[in-house]
Amino acid sequence: MKFPSEPNGYPQREEAIRYFSGQYKERVAAGKPDQQPMFTSFYADGVVWPNGTKESVDTVIYATDYRPHLPYLQAMRTLGAEGRPLHKAGISVVPGLYYVGLEGQRSFASATLRGVGPDVNFVMQKLTSS
Repeated sequence: MKFPSEPNGYPQREEAIRYFSGQYKERVAAGKPDQQPMFTSFYADGVVWPNGTKESVDTVIYATDYRPHLPYLQAMRTLGAEGRPLHKAGISVVPGLYYVGLEGQRSFASATLRGVGPDVNFVMQKLTSS
């Protein structure tokens, strides 16, 4: 499966890939995930795409690399003075917003491949119980 990518080989940040339940495996196997430009904003029930179309979503997962730059979250008042997420163990001060992979999120290893797994499990338990 190929995606347009940055020089480091990872998908471009301004692109969003949507997977629909029940169709995920088939779309990936066919090499045709639903791919489109990054959404432009949130509304009460979901996201707004660049063409103005609104789509209801339950969860948005951002993959921000190892150097998170999150100014788009500032309007939600979820960032501190230094631009770092305000959270406790990955659970944001904003209901429904969660983080994984942040430096020092739950342990010294949180921002590493070895340490992110336990943080993912912790956040997923919170996400699925709410």
